[in-house]
Amino acid sequence: MKELPLTVVDLFCGAGGLSLGFKAAGFTTLCAADWNDSAVETYQMNLGKHAFKQDLTATFAPPPASVIVGGPPCQGFSSAGMRRVGDKRNSLVSHFAALVQRLRPPAFVFENVEGFLTAEDGRHVFELLEPLIASGYRVHLRKINAANYGVPQHRKRVIAIGGLGWDPTIPEATHSAFGAPGARSAYRHLPRTQTLAEALADLPLATLDPPGVPQGHYYRPLEGVDLNRALALKAGETMRDLPEELHHDSYRRRANRRVMDGTPTEKRGGAPAGLRRLRADEPSKAITGGARSEFLHPFEQRSLTIRECAKLQTFPDDFVFCGSSAEQGQLIGNAVPPRLATSIAKTLAQDLLNGPDVESKPGALLSFMPTVADGFSPVLRRVTDQVHQAFIDGVAAQQELLWG
Repeated sequence: MKELPLTVVDLFCGAGGLSLGFKAAGFTTLCAADWNDSAVETYQMNLGKHAFKQDLTATFAPPPASVIVGGPPCQGFSSAGMRRVGDKRNSLVSHFAALVQRLRPPAFVFENVEGFLTAEDGRHVFELLEPLIASGYRVHLRKINAANYGVPQHRKRVIAIGGLGWDPTIPEATHSAFGAPGARSAYRHLPRTQTLAEALADLPLATLDPPGVPQGHYYRPLEGVDLNRALALKAGETMRDLPEELHHDSYRRRANRRVMDGTPTEKRGGAPAGLRRLRADEPSKAITGGARSEFLHPFEQRSLTIRECAKLQTFPDDFVFCGSSAEQGQLIGNAVPPRLATSIAKTLAQDLLNGPDVESKPGALLSFMPTVADGFSPVLRRVTDQVHQAFIDGVAAQQELLWG
């Protein structure tokens, strides 16, 4: 294993956040693939011509590598929009698992949104775990906050790290987070992650004209009711803090959706945040493909620029994004923050270079941490119980029968 070079195949590569982070940790990406034209063009522009437009549901034969990484398109699971049961993109999780199962790299890394855990009652968790554990992978699956790894935003994501016959190490948190419910409850001894203001401090003033310097650092002035909303919102406030006459139509529809669906009053919860003015003194809220329309600058009367979104995702200022402004925003919002990817890659590199005994242990779920909070939603509790029964409790019972 010590002689095995640190190499990567990046599936569903998007703009290349995982590859960029793994590169910083000493890995070489041999092949990257995505179906989206602007993603492949962006990747090639910044990271090399080894990215290809490829339908990953078809037979795909990349070169052998020590690690396969990937984040199958997640919008079907995302809580940022309406979930769609049976969304075809959701099935790409099983395609990722099938490719890893067929190619059998020494390790894999999987990333997705937190909604992955509960979508369709946890079906996709089993689509990932069942074939890989059966193939001999020993897997950690956890929900993390990217802010605990130095990313200046509260970005809750699910990661799975697996080793073929050996136990991979989970990367340790490097930073404490603050500014979100429960964020201070762990890792208090660590240095705090950057605030939004600190992360954006070295950017020049945004311009009115594209492409901006650096690229994407421009904005369109707000006018009419959009400007009135911005003027009325203080730092940390959202659409729900505005008078009803300033609510936009889509916000009203989303706020009423549970009522129209017949959800009992006591279970409806609050209205969605909608438009939000970010706070300068805290890490940002999670950057999504819709961040530029949903987030206002902390103290300027404008939306975030494309470059500010990229900066909060920890892309370097010289990283060039291709496609329309909407496509660029989507690429940035969908990306794995390179800084988070580097934390994962550094730990994985140490594991691989230390020479674990490949295929010496049976497949297993080594850990399952679906939340760091004290409470579980009913769906998450049900999924957690099913996972424990299938992969943890059942294994322990079998071992007890075998060994007494």
